[in-house]
Amino acid sequence: SKLTNLGHLEMTWRSRVHFHPLLVRILHKSRLNYYGKPEKKMDMPYQAYFEVADGSGMMSMVLWNSLCPEWYHSMKVGTVLLLAKYAIKTSYPFKTQPTPGDSQMKRFATIEINLNVRDPPSEISIIPEEMVKPEWGLPEVKYRFITRSELDDLPHNYSCDVIGLVTFVGRTERARKREHNEDFWLYRWAHAIDGTSDQPFILELFATSQPDVFERIHPMTYLVCTQMRVMQGLPENPSRTVYLTTSNESQIFITGWHKGQPYTKDAKVKNFIQWMKSQSEADQIKKTVIGGYYPFPRPPDSFLKY
Repeated sequence: SKLTNLGHLEMTWRSRVHFHPLLVRILHKSRLNYYGKPEKKMDMPYQAYFEVADGSGMMSMVLWNSLCPEWYHSMKVGTVLLLAKYAIKTSYPFKTQPTPGDSQMKRFATIEINLNVRDPPSEISIIPEEMVKPEWGLPEVKYRFITRSELDDLPHNYSCDVIGLVTFVGRTERARKREHNEDFWLYRWAHAIDGTSDQPFILELFATSQPDVFERIHPMTYLVCTQMRVMQGLPENPSRTVYLTTSNESQIFITGWHKGQPYTKDAKVKNFIQWMKSQSEADQIKKTVIGGYYPFPRPPDSFLKY
């Protein structure tokens, strides 16, 4: 059928009611958002954001309500979609923005694609990777992997991806989302090493929409975390220790989940795998720790400084 592209869509959307199908690749995926309220009678008050791209640039796509349980887990980073009967709306101004791996990519920020059950009922097809043709001009997923030796020089809030061998994972903890509120964030601390520094990555991992992965982070697993934010120079962290925290678009992968992921082609990921082949598993196991309370940032070493 006749296709359109994101650039053409941005220029012509005001003058149209029906749009030609789109062929796009998913570059980023947010966690699943629940917006239900007791007074509102909605069956499936869910929403998820994706950043999708074609040869003309990148745009946000929103998956609404009952389409979320049906499609959310099948729509992975790297998945190619054929979309028809979608709606176009002006962008929601307060949503988070992931940092694209390709800094040259054009971003269409004024509008977003909406996929709904009705008005109009969206048609979604997943194109298997082996059927994707090079002439479609779809961009590849690009990453911003860093090594531990590079971390200390990066600015606060810098967005990056990391891979490492887990040496410590703490118990699951809870933090109140807002004061006097009954909603909590679930998170756990982890350490991962990559052989480029004596220091590990210190990772604050909030529960994403991947409970199966979040609950199975164990020492000696290969851990990949994408769209992490660098935290440093914070007043509440007097020890000046740099750590990384998850963002709304972070994805976490452990051993058993890596197969077929786009990052397996990345040079820094391949370097890490080579380094791991040179390590003795028995030596690394001796250095691993699991569970317990992890106070971070660490209190000062003397009471006077405290």
